[in-house]
Amino acid sequence: MTDPVPDAYRSGPVVNPGPSPQAFMPPPPPAPVVVPTRRGAGAFAPIGIAVAVLVGVLVIAYFAMSLGIPTLLIGSLLAFVPLAIVLLAVRWIDRWEPEPRWALWFALLWGAAVSVAIALVVDTGVQLAMAFALNAGPDEAIQAVVQAPIVEEVAKGLGVLLLFAFSRSHFDGPVDGLVYAATVAAGFAFTENILYFGSALIEGGGAALGATFVVRGLFSPFAHVLFTACTGLAIGLGARRTRGPGIIVWFLGGLACAIALHALWNGSLTFASDAVALYLLVQVPIFVVAIVVTVLLRRQERSITRARLLEYAAAGWFNPDEVEGLASPAGRSAALAWGRSQVPPRTDQVKRFIADATRLAFTRQAIVTGRADARRLADERELLDLVAADRRAIAGPGA
Repeated sequence: MTDPVPDAYRSGPVVNPGPSPQAFMPPPPPAPVVVPTRRGAGAFAPIGIAVAVLVGVLVIAYFAMSLGIPTLLIGSLLAFVPLAIVLLAVRWIDRWEPEPRWALWFALLWGAAVSVAIALVVDTGVQLAMAFALNAGPDEAIQAVVQAPIVEEVAKGLGVLLLFAFSRSHFDGPVDGLVYAATVAAGFAFTENILYFGSALIEGGGAALGATFVVRGLFSPFAHVLFTACTGLAIGLGARRTRGPGIIVWFLGGLACAIALHALWNGSLTFASDAVALYLLVQVPIFVVAIVVTVLLRRQERSITRARLLEYAAAGWFNPDEVEGLASPAGRSAALAWGRSQVPPRTDQVKRFIADATRLAFTRQAIVTGRADARRLADERELLDLVAADRRAIAGPGA
């Protein structure tokens, strides 16, 4: 049994205006609606992004000094290729319930700047400590299999945890965690690839650069995404099952999996005698499993959207045809096509309606599963008002 939609939220029956796609846009509920101001990210967004940009400038300066500006530019251009591949995949995953842009920018900048800076500082500290204590440099195998997985995954995972803390209303489940983790990892891999591509060019010329680009940029652009996804998925699962400090347990569990997978990956590359066989037998299956999990999670999102919006339909906020349109890719495509065909076009209004209705469904999911607090309840009321306002915007002036 689920909690019924409160009587105070019941709008009365919605009149079905006709067949699809018009059924996607019933008239607004009869009760007057005060349109709330859409909530922003608060102070965290500008401060967090500003700090990440500042750290990024310092990282760029370090790379410019160590690689040289021409090599830095070449490495950066090549690193954009795997970055674009990963971000296109992230956009596909994030299409159903898009995350706010400020959060995605923060995730990307955290990965590209802050995570890299943490890794560089720790690596420098370890080298100095080894030189001082043992008068020797650190063992490369230990660095690859132990130090790098721990330091890098902790650095990336902290960015995802910060997003959970400061963007709680948008962090509803494992898909959100996957999106944020993948974006952080994409940023980290971008900056790391600049370093690898630049070092290969300096040490081995064009041939070494080409080989490194094929291995890192084309064969394994999703490596860091797969590692950090463990942390993001765990936080997302925890978001549906716990409140308050309990999320730290989920974070640590996901982080342990991320470190283990990263260590397995690096260890296999370090000690394997047949890199091609390793790629086919270990890395490809891991990637395939990740794709299957992602597809299943996206289907679950559609099921949650349908189930929760049907509850609002019973209270008069949606009609059944409209729910089917909101809960299926085909229905959303038909609605957007209708919006584009209007004069003037109403595509943006339809997009806002889809986004607000989807957020409403996931806010309702949090309430139904016992994870609601005062903020969630306020979000529900706000989103109901926004949905009504979106309908009036779609209907146009004078409606």
